[in-house]
Amino acid sequence: MGHGICDNMNAAVLLQKVLFVVILKQTMCRTLTLHVQEEQQEGVCVGTIGRDYPGPYYLLDQGYLSLHESSGDLYTTKQLIDRESVCPLLQEDGDCIITLYAVVGPQNATEVIEIVLIVEDVNDNIPYFHEGVISLSVAEDAQVGTSFILDGEAHDADSGINGEISYYLQDGGEFFSLTEEGASLVLVLEKKLDREIQDHHQMTLLAADHGLRPLTGTATLMVTVTDVNDNCPEFDPDSPHSATISGTTSKGSFVAQVKATDRDAGHNAAIVYTFSRKNSDKAVALFHLDRHSGLVTLAGDVRADSPEEFVLKVLASSPLCSPVVSEVTVSVRPVTGPEPVIKIRFIAEHENQTILLQENTQPAALALVELHDGLNGSTLSVEGDVPFSLKAQTQSGNYLLSSSKPLDFEMRSEYNISIVMTNARGEHLHNKKVIKVLLVDVNDNAPQFNQTHYQIDLVENNKPGAIILQLRATDSDRQHNGKVFYRLGKNTYPIFRIDQVTGELSVSASLDRERQEFYTLRVLARDSGTPPLETSVSVSVHVLDKNDNTPAFLTPHFIFFVSESIPRLAPVGKIGVTDTDKGDNGRVAVRVINGTGPFVMDNVQGTLRCTEELDREARDHYDLLLLALDGGRPPLSASARVTIYVEDINDNQPQVILPSSNLTCLTVSPSTPAGSMVTRIYAVDVDSGSNSDITYHLVGSEPAHNCPFQIDPHSGNISLTQQLMGQDHGMHHLFIVVSDGGKPTPLQTTVWVNLLVNETLAQCHLNSVPKSLPSRLPQPTVPNQCETSAQFGQNPKLILLIGLGMVVLSLCFLSISVGFFVKQRNMRRHVQAREMIPLRDKHCPDHWEKD
Repeated sequence: MGHGICDNMNAAVLLQKVLFVVILKQTMCRTLTLHVQEEQQEGVCVGTIGRDYPGPYYLLDQGYLSLHESSGDLYTTKQLIDRESVCPLLQEDGDCIITLYAVVGPQNATEVIEIVLIVEDVNDNIPYFHEGVISLSVAEDAQVGTSFILDGEAHDADSGINGEISYYLQDGGEFFSLTEEGASLVLVLEKKLDREIQDHHQMTLLAADHGLRPLTGTATLMVTVTDVNDNCPEFDPDSPHSATISGTTSKGSFVAQVKATDRDAGHNAAIVYTFSRKNSDKAVALFHLDRHSGLVTLAGDVRADSPEEFVLKVLASSPLCSPVVSEVTVSVRPVTGPEPVIKIRFIAEHENQTILLQENTQPAALALVELHDGLNGSTLSVEGDVPFSLKAQTQSGNYLLSSSKPLDFEMRSEYNISIVMTNARGEHLHNKKVIKVLLVDVNDNAPQFNQTHYQIDLVENNKPGAIILQLRATDSDRQHNGKVFYRLGKNTYPIFRIDQVTGELSVSASLDRERQEFYTLRVLARDSGTPPLETSVSVSVHVLDKNDNTPAFLTPHFIFFVSESIPRLAPVGKIGVTDTDKGDNGRVAVRVINGTGPFVMDNVQGTLRCTEELDREARDHYDLLLLALDGGRPPLSASARVTIYVEDINDNQPQVILPSSNLTCLTVSPSTPAGSMVTRIYAVDVDSGSNSDITYHLVGSEPAHNCPFQIDPHSGNISLTQQLMGQDHGMHHLFIVVSDGGKPTPLQTTVWVNLLVNETLAQCHLNSVPKSLPSRLPQPTVPNQCETSAQFGQNPKLILLIGLGMVVLSLCFLSISVGFFVKQRNMRRHVQAREMIPLRDKHCPDHWEKD
């Protein structure tokens, strides 16, 4: 039992300390500044308050630090201090501060110490780039020394030198170097580029901080060398310079195909083939040259009985380049016998002598190739490495042309199948048949997004209609099948829009985090194929909080009633205040700003507390003004009024105004008629309500018998109860008790009233009052006449007898009431039985007789 009492006392003392700290947080207190490095392990001593302040010691908010109760030493705890988490919005040159409060000193001399903990940065964050790959395009004709600003600086969450970054270029070789110009990162070209030799340069960009042990982050720097038209066409070494055709070759037959290349790319590498004007008119009329492929074919039928030779000068030209010339000598040999003829009979779909083959088609027959060989012994074969085969049939001279595997349009869309003829001696004849195969694209590739999931952080109160995300999906199909359109999935929030062509996601309304913080959307990309293919991706939108809501009190005017006996630091009432923002923006602190009353806010409990003793008689109410501030930057505020009414307790005794002292004396004439008022007692009570209701009681007198005076309990008027007789002459000392109406125990004051019955009305004087007083003061009563001290002592017995008599009387009344009730109930039943109407039984008609 003793231990329980001690525990309760300790808890009370602790609560008192806590409340005391809450009070002094809003008042002046001493400040101790300490420095601690972040990320310290548990148990590291960061300072002490024991040298400057007496113990014992108690620390509030024991999260980051713990305080030894006896020594005052401060130690780190298991909760590591991460400077970047504690102060996420800290400016680069600012201090990260954690404020703690400690209660120090013995109970009778407690004071509060404000501990300002400055968190020092350590190099615990690696520099990072927002993009892992930084892309840059540089023209190959860029001059040495040209600078290119890189849009990809690194960031380091540390501060000071730990957050300062230097950049280095790795694998830059002899072509590039890196410099810093102010806040910009600049790539400098050190050597002339040549796209035709190397069209990409991949390097590593390193960002190293300046910490004692530097940390390094990397990003890939990809430089694409763009083409300029700095190369001219050149004929390939294997481009044919001679060809032989039969003297009976028909129009459209293949003669030769020249080939030139341009090392540039794109349109800079486009080559146009033309005949030179130096060619003979007959040659120009007999041969046709394709401008794009360099294919030479017959423009008409050849009928030659004698050998003939044509020299064709072919020009290859590209933009901004002079044409180059190549000569092809075409020999026409006369017919000495039947000329072999190759005929094509198409099996697959074809158009204009071109086979149209859908991609992904399984190996299938495309055409029947017939060889009419007048020389006998000739065979046909497919030239080059192409995914086609030519298989001889059982019938002589017939071949089946087939695809050898499924073909992919996205890999290659066009094939030229060259069918060549070989004579019996194994010599290639110049008779050649070229069959063109065009692959027809089918919709076999669904659109693909460049990310599997999109995450957006968007600050609330955004501008309506703003584009928040650019989505992009690609389709490797071609033309119509590869055209992508975007749409939002079903059950999507109507405030979001997406451009079906560009994939730009926008929000048409201003978002409010307090209404909804997270949105999840489903975006679909569909191509235009038949049937269309579709891919979806999820988009998560996190609405970040903005300090856009002011704190709100539950009511603009709080009204509390407290007793003037309220203990120090006791709660007056709850102050309800809310802020719908989040984090620091929604963390509200309330304080009293007018400071005229002994009240303070306890923000831990959300309670208004009283800091001093109250006295209703000195002040019966207080008007306060509260200010609520949130933790936003800048903070928002709200105010509310508080009225505190102090309720009265019976803490003041009545004060007798008249008579002014116990020695005051008044002379009463013996001829004063009975019932006359001879004097009056007047008293006041500064309490209020029933606590100030005053009654007067005459509880004793001297002489004690036959007191001729009485007092009105309400007015305090003292009057004669009878005509004064001879035995009444002399001094009468009346002992008056003045009581208030307080409950449960009223407060009382006593006074002596001294009356001298004498014929002469000369002023009387007293030097003392009777020394004998009643043994105890009774509860206030209203006696009808003067009572002596002996009679006053017998009152409790009288009250007991009266109480017993009333109990007996009550029992008698109860017995009489019960008897009367039983008698009335019996009489009622008898009357009901006599008034009952009899029912006639049809089966027994004579059982009842009519009256």
